[in-house]
Amino acid sequence: MSAERAAGVGGRPRVRTGAGVVEGRTGAAGTAVFLGIPYAAPPVGALRFAAPAPPVAWDGVRDAGAFGPTAPKVAYPDTFAALLPDPEIPGDDCLSVNVWTPDPAPGARLPVMVWIHGGAHTRGSSAVPVYDGSAFARDGVVLVSFNFRLGVLGYGLFPDAPVNRGLLDQIAALEWVRDNIGAFGGDPARVTVFGESAGAISIGSLLAAPRASGLFAQAVLQSGAPEVLPRAKVRTMVRRMASLLKVDATAAAFTGTGLADLLAAQAVVLRKSGPLLGGPAFGLVTDPGTVPEDPLDALATGAASGRVPLLLGWTSEEYRLWLAPTGGMRLLDRMGPLAVRLAAVRAGKDRAAVRALRAALPVASPAEFAGQLLTDALLRDPLRRLAGARRPAPSFLYEFGWPSGVPGLGACHALELGFVFDTLAAPEASWLAGPEAPQALADEMHAAWVRFALTGDPGWAAWNGEGPPKVFGGPERDRAQEPTATRPVLP
Repeated sequence: MSAERAAGVGGRPRVRTGAGVVEGRTGAAGTAVFLGIPYAAPPVGALRFAAPAPPVAWDGVRDAGAFGPTAPKVAYPDTFAALLPDPEIPGDDCLSVNVWTPDPAPGARLPVMVWIHGGAHTRGSSAVPVYDGSAFARDGVVLVSFNFRLGVLGYGLFPDAPVNRGLLDQIAALEWVRDNIGAFGGDPARVTVFGESAGAISIGSLLAAPRASGLFAQAVLQSGAPEVLPRAKVRTMVRRMASLLKVDATAAAFTGTGLADLLAAQAVVLRKSGPLLGGPAFGLVTDPGTVPEDPLDALATGAASGRVPLLLGWTSEEYRLWLAPTGGMRLLDRMGPLAVRLAAVRAGKDRAAVRALRAALPVASPAEFAGQLLTDALLRDPLRRLAGARRPAPSFLYEFGWPSGVPGLGACHALELGFVFDTLAAPEASWLAGPEAPQALADEMHAAWVRFALTGDPGWAAWNGEGPPKVFGGPERDRAQEPTATRPVLP
């Protein structure tokens, strides 16, 4: 036990980081929790669109008993806000990490898991209650989560600013883990990164980014495949904002704009952006200094991270979160065969592929069929390609098939998160899962993630290029070929 921990007021744990001493809190089962520790300087003023700068050191003891500010963002539309908790904590010092540890003592050398949240690169934070790391610490893993810049601040493309700033923030946070996690009882050589949706997309780029090489040993991609966007799509978002703000589409001009005005303009342009449409959006792009080539191509050809074991998966009805709350399911059903044809074109599926899927889904409605076509294109196909090409490191595939207790959501996108974190008791977990989610399924899924962090093996055979994935909460069959298509849509 470190001297700092013993000296904490009222028995509160203390740890010395590279920037100064932090004082956390004692959590459940004797674990220690440290929240809101800066890993970089506040991204304000001249740093708003700059690469992350080192944190400012402090004298004395810094209180680490509460989450730090969340990155500036716009709220979800009401239909999604009712399903996806996204707290907002004001303040400038948003580039911070949180640590849950069973033993904050140098020398413990425990495995580490680092969580990267989702939110379409525009929303989300580490303060979401479903992401509480107590269960991981309870089970012998040091859990780290962090915030990073979002939207135009993290991913807007400018001629006078570094590219992929959100990813640069993530790399800086992983460097903080490398340099500091030993003092919290973690082993910097046993780091597993895991993330969902945009967080998983980010991990795909981290796997392919030379600057992130060596910062983690394993990775988990949940409902997100490696991808980069065409630069024109990201530039369009910036130019639309510049037009609304009546300023030049430069970082200098956007730095001189008030943050509230910037976010208001971002909210307007986001209304025309969505994961299924493929239109303009904020996201990662190729760049010589961060992501030199398409990450899926780099990973699938073995040119990057060939020795990093991967855990990859999806939910059986991802599309329902994107379509059901907004009435999109009803709209696609009214469109009938046209919806299927448009989805097939968007997914790049030829007639043979459409016929094969129709044979597996003979009673699927047009909306269900179109949704599965798009889910194949966005997630299943690229993740299977990635898993099938990985050598010599193993890849483990899973599918989450338990249907939500919320009518119409089925086994939708993001539903698995409360199960992975074993946080079904959090009221916010019920927003997606409903009031009676099975704890036994959370026990099973959480244990698999812990086992992967401990051993590199989640408990089932690595994928050999064919056959079904491991299924959580559903029949053991290949749901990529026979996706569930009988759930009711939201009224």
